[in-house]
Amino acid sequence: MNTDIRLRVQETLDELFGEHLIPFALTAQKVSADGPGKYEVPFYDSRIHSFRFSWTNGGQSLKDIIRMAVLERVKTMDGPPNGWLA
Repeated sequence: MNTDIRLRVQETLDELFGEHLIPFALTAQKVSADGPGKYEVPFYDSRIHSFRFSWTNGGQSLKDIIRMAVLERVKTMDGPPNGWLA
């Protein structure tokens, strides 16, 4: 199941980068379960180390939850480049 989630995370990251909603490409190497319905996606990137999200098979779509979690995480970056998430 985590492989499927990792692939969906990566697809969403690629879409966000293609839509210019995140300032650089990110690669989801793995997805770690951090309790029931809670996940952490670490990156090997010094600008963003990871992001977390919660999801169960009901309710909101996984893609929407990932998008919101990544965009919220990018907003917390120190000094994002001009024009990003203004």
